[in-house]
Amino acid sequence: MSRSRFTQTLFSSSLAVLLLGAPLALGGCGFQPLYGEREDAPQINAELKRVYVANIPERMGQQVRLALQQNMAGDGPEDPEGYKLVVQPSISYESLDIHSDNTSGRVRMNGHAHWTLYTVEQYPRMLAQGDASALDGYTSTYEQYFAQTLNNETTTGRVAKTLADQVTQQVATWFRTQATPAQKRTQGPKAFYPMPNAIPNSEKDAPMEQEGDDAIPDMATGRGAPSQTGGL
Repeated sequence: MSRSRFTQTLFSSSLAVLLLGAPLALGGCGFQPLYGEREDAPQINAELKRVYVANIPERMGQQVRLALQQNMAGDGPEDPEGYKLVVQPSISYESLDIHSDNTSGRVRMNGHAHWTLYTVEQYPRMLAQGDASALDGYTSTYEQYFAQTLNNETTTGRVAKTLADQVTQQVATWFRTQATPAQKRTQGPKAFYPMPNAIPNSEKDAPMEQEGDDAIPDMATGRGAPSQTGGL
């Protein structure tokens, strides 16, 4: 075997060993994959099954609620006797690609949902809250009314499913962290963190979230801002 061939083989073998050992090294430093098996996954799934999703009015609300029920139940029957999830979705439209006849060639759909998790008892307590957002759109076809209606309904369904998935993930995050309201700091500057799921206001204005009172952003713990907490 030539020297160059031997060096290439040795490098490939070392790289393979390094890649195989990377997950173990990351696991040792506390890193855990988002979509992977966890020891506490069955417990979190069991808690999600105990969530009752309150009724949401209008067609989009029904789609969000159905998707949430499917996400919470998972692969087994639900037993919603422990928590009550109240979700308030909303949707808005923007016209893009404006033509000379004042019609648009593209419709952008902005979805938002605020959720609150309560206990089920005589005097319900608010446990956590948060916000989800989604962005989608479709091409306008004014000359084909049926196709236009179908595009609108299909896009609305996608937005509803995306919002439901985000809410489910945030609720599951809270079940994992059990984050309590932060203790307010007496001094120190406030930091801001980018919100990857939020809809930007413009190309130069990225949505930012101010840190919580304990210097941790609320989106990292699944909790809502203490200033927004309240009763049922």
